[in-house]
Amino acid sequence: MFRKMWLAGSEESQRFYQKIGKLVVPIVVQNLLSAAVNSADVVMLNYVGQSSISAVSLAAQYSSILFMVYYGLGTGATMLCAQYFGKGDMRAIQAVEGIALRFSILISALFAGCALAAPGWMMRIFTDDAELIEVGSSYLRCLSVCYLIWGVTEVYLAVLRSIGRVLVSTVLNVLAFAFNILLNAVFIFGLFGAPKWGAMGVAIATSLSRLIELAGCLLVSRTSHDVKLDLRYLFLRNKLLFGDFVRLSLPAMGNDVIWGTAFSMYSVILGHLGSDAVAANSFVTVVRNFGTILCFGIASAGGILLGNVIGEDRLEEARRDAKRLMKLTVISGAIGGLIVLAATPLVLHYADVTDQARHYLKYMLLINTYYVMGAAVNTMLIAGTFRAGGDSRFGFICDTVSMWCYAVPLGFFSAFVLKLPVLWVYFLMCTDEFIKWPWVLKHYRSGKWLKNITRENLFKEVGA
Repeated sequence: MFRKMWLAGSEESQRFYQKIGKLVVPIVVQNLLSAAVNSADVVMLNYVGQSSISAVSLAAQYSSILFMVYYGLGTGATMLCAQYFGKGDMRAIQAVEGIALRFSILISALFAGCALAAPGWMMRIFTDDAELIEVGSSYLRCLSVCYLIWGVTEVYLAVLRSIGRVLVSTVLNVLAFAFNILLNAVFIFGLFGAPKWGAMGVAIATSLSRLIELAGCLLVSRTSHDVKLDLRYLFLRNKLLFGDFVRLSLPAMGNDVIWGTAFSMYSVILGHLGSDAVAANSFVTVVRNFGTILCFGIASAGGILLGNVIGEDRLEEARRDAKRLMKLTVISGAIGGLIVLAATPLVLHYADVTDQARHYLKYMLLINTYYVMGAAVNTMLIAGTFRAGGDSRFGFICDTVSMWCYAVPLGFFSAFVLKLPVLWVYFLMCTDEFIKWPWVLKHYRSGKWLKNITRENLFKEVGA
């Protein structure tokens, strides 16, 4: 796709597609492996039982929320780091990494403490099924260690990506994901003499693989000449940078948490509509993740590239690059829909669920054949283009209104007041992305998102 567009465009367009291709491919590989791990969990647990799939799916919502926190902190840090890299200020990048680590470690410790001390309470938010609560509680308690490690590695890898070292972060993720899948099989099925732990084996495998990823980060850090995983960065002080981080990055984190929490509310709604709905949604989530891999890869790569260009103060070039990103996103969204459609017969054939769950699964997948286009456009603009220009506030407001004033209330109202059938409830919740389109596209066309947010003589000004 990138090669054809590269050959057909102007010299400037060719440079853009060449750069975006180099960034997108490693990110897509990374996202593909992440989706593969999630699908491996579901496929392996498929042989353990529907209850295990449902329990892990619900408990994993906390990981999804936490991932949104890390993604928000990471993309927020990327907003600053990508522009300062374009400017050539590496000390500012180190200070931003330290600020992001302070936030991520604090939040990780909070989640880990809750998962260790009150996993049953956490599960009761999603379901009142005693069996699912018991299985999910053991999963959460075991995963608590993973949260602490994850908070450190995600921030460091985000900073590496922001300065163009995408391949390094991809290799580290490949290492972690490969071990995760291998260890999943070992601890779920009790291979090589290991205990047969079933659903809890998924948590053990995830925690061990994250520990391996942290070891890889430390190894890369020792050989790095630019940005290291150095806890001394936590103590780099700069009032201006801290103010910029709070002003720009925290809305990005808030945006992703608001979106992720609202999306988890969909699981709360489905969780109270029966285990068949939960099991079907578990498979749908895996397939949808594969369908959005390319779209989200373009959004991440585009944000990095635009940030570098804006940091060099080439604003008009950044505006033209944003238009090219929009074109790529529409194409990738269509491809994602076709992937979901093509996967539907295969998933229906191999899913070991009840007939009712299979019925839900079929139509949920069909709904997602067009849903990925809405997600692709909004993710590219809100999390990619707008944040590259230093605009994280718009996405925070947009998602707060669309998710919490529209989609979540609509889901609860249709499920528990109108008592509509499961598929109608799911369909109504999946209109959330398209409700945002008019607002998001208008903001994109206005160009108000395009700003250079770097500062001159940053450390000299504060005497740091």
